[in-house]
Amino acid sequence: MWLKNITLLNFKNYADASISFSKTVNAFVGNNGAGKTNLLDAIHYLCLCKGYFNPIDSQQIKTAEDLFLIQGDFDRKEKNEKITCGVKRNQKKQFKRNKKEYDKLADHIGLFPLVMISPYDTNIISDGSEERRRFMDNVISQTDTHYLDELILYNRHLLNRNALFKQIGITRSYDPTLLEIYNEQLVQSGLKIFAKRKQFMLDFIPLFDKYYQFLTDDNEQVSLQYQSQLSDTPFEQLLAQSIEKDKILERTTTGIHKDDLIFTITEMPLKKFGSQGQQKSFLIALKLAQYAYLQKHKGFKPLLLLDDIFDKLDDNRMHKLMEMVSHQDFGQIFITDTGRERVLALFNKINVPVTLFEVNNGSVNHA
Repeated sequence: MWLKNITLLNFKNYADASISFSKTVNAFVGNNGAGKTNLLDAIHYLCLCKGYFNPIDSQQIKTAEDLFLIQGDFDRKEKNEKITCGVKRNQKKQFKRNKKEYDKLADHIGLFPLVMISPYDTNIISDGSEERRRFMDNVISQTDTHYLDELILYNRHLLNRNALFKQIGITRSYDPTLLEIYNEQLVQSGLKIFAKRKQFMLDFIPLFDKYYQFLTDDNEQVSLQYQSQLSDTPFEQLLAQSIEKDKILERTTTGIHKDDLIFTITEMPLKKFGSQGQQKSFLIALKLAQYAYLQKHKGFKPLLLLDDIFDKLDDNRMHKLMEMVSHQDFGQIFITDTGRERVLALFNKINVPVTLFEVNNGSVNHA
């Protein structure tokens, strides 16, 4: 699978742009603020129905305009696929595949798999467990069509149960039968998600280990672990044990919505004890493992988007990364960087052709 071209209308700082891509490495070069990252975000929209950096669609419309439009042609399994995303202010997002609008956006997820590596990914390490669950869910959703539906269902049951506890806080009374129903619904859905996350981590951790060892010449000892309350105690029992606490806090305090990924370096928390370079290597290894996992389960190569990732990598790690992603295991790649000469020198060194685009204040030209 590869993206042949993209057309933008009133998207972020682009009034109008059309670009044709090569099958291999495409690099957007230009000053900070020129709009390089916005091009990657547009590609992300076509693949995953939303932006990578901002979940609010209307905020992606160019200032003083009423709508944005992104359109692209993919070669997928040797067939042309035209994907269109349109957003008008105060209207529902329109998303089409070959001119036919989707009934639900979830049906598109996984058809055009994509992996993005960005400086913003540091929030996976530095922020709360929600970011790490989001990472895990994003990968699984692109390979399992039912997983996203199950997540939506679980969150709906969770809202219902939480609303009941808020009502208990006001009225000081409740219907035990209703709580029992909500518990059963939560358990039924939660166990399915737990099983899928467990299986995913069994497949994923060896891939992560392989990429981290390659990036760092096996000089650092890191680990990635899946942590869930359900690993030690049956879900029904967890809910029963926490009922008094749930009443006091007026929310559900146990379940798969508390799952986390634990990142360590030399058995210490990566967040506190990892250098910037080590954290960046960890994140890149996570994303390359995501790529390998998607390729294995989809049967074809996803798109790989690398946004301004060279800054905090030393020359050795940068060279090893480019050597790896330019290898035949990877497909079409999109890169942004401020240094045209740095990009050319890097790919000349590993003898890989690169198609350059110069980006300047919302305009893109083939270099």
